[in-house]
Amino acid sequence: MTIVEQGSGATPQVTPDLIKETTTQSFMKDVIEESRRQPVLIDFWAPWCGPCRQLTPVLEKLVRAAKGKVKLVKMNIDEHPAIPGQMGIQSIPAVIAFVGGQPADGFMGALPESQVSAFIEKLTRGVPAAGEPNIADILKEADAVLAEGDPAGAAQIYAEALAIDATNIPALAGLAKCYVTTDAIEQAKQTLAMVPESKRNDPAVKAVQAAIDLAEQAQSVGPVAELEKKVAANPLDHQARFDLATALNALGKRKEATDQLLEIVKRDRKWNEDGARKQLVQLFEAWGGADESTIDGRKRLSTILFS
Repeated sequence: MTIVEQGSGATPQVTPDLIKETTTQSFMKDVIEESRRQPVLIDFWAPWCGPCRQLTPVLEKLVRAAKGKVKLVKMNIDEHPAIPGQMGIQSIPAVIAFVGGQPADGFMGALPESQVSAFIEKLTRGVPAAGEPNIADILKEADAVLAEGDPAGAAQIYAEALAIDATNIPALAGLAKCYVTTDAIEQAKQTLAMVPESKRNDPAVKAVQAAIDLAEQAQSVGPVAELEKKVAANPLDHQARFDLATALNALGKRKEATDQLLEIVKRDRKWNEDGARKQLVQLFEAWGGADESTIDGRKRLSTILFS
């Protein structure tokens, strides 16, 4: 294999935790396995390569500055030619980024520091530095707390995630959902307004928007007891039944709300331009696809529509 030198500079000291040399034997552990935890750069170099001596200090400086978001592994191709040969490396310096055990990106030649910095920044976007809280873990905790029925506690945890990344869509949607759960509809709307227009179709955002719309509808339909009397007095009063379903959902009575809307679909599928079915779809969106009420409601709706 003929290796071409890409351009020319001094090899700095190695930081063992973030920067290390690898061999053919340790490549799997140092690069492939390690990249499953955070991105790893593999720097193919040789002692005779001037541009390698120019690039390596830049790589090491920027990897240290990333504070654990990325690691640098160097391979001397003269001593270990097998791996670069398998990867088709034809010229050096060559830098390949591994993420999740697979090559993800790379570049060749001694790029300017600004370009190398941009490469690393793109590669590590969203990756926590060593010792930094992991947003994914924070969101998982917040979701669990909200599911346990503690919206105030969940809101505090979502706020922690937003303190790290103010544009995090799941955190914004989660915080808005907490507000909806506590009937703080205006605060929910203000929170959702922070979501960029391009992200409005995110499932979590759409679910909260549906919940907000339903909550606002519930504010204008009147007490459940009065609506139940209307329906009992006239089972064909579909608007009263529709309003009753909206009010029941606001009280968390999902099965009962579903029952009322399905009853309208059974009696008159075309009522109010398919209004009952559309309302069910909005309920399912607000509850989430994995919710038991959604799964059961969709099955029952399908049975009616396709019977």
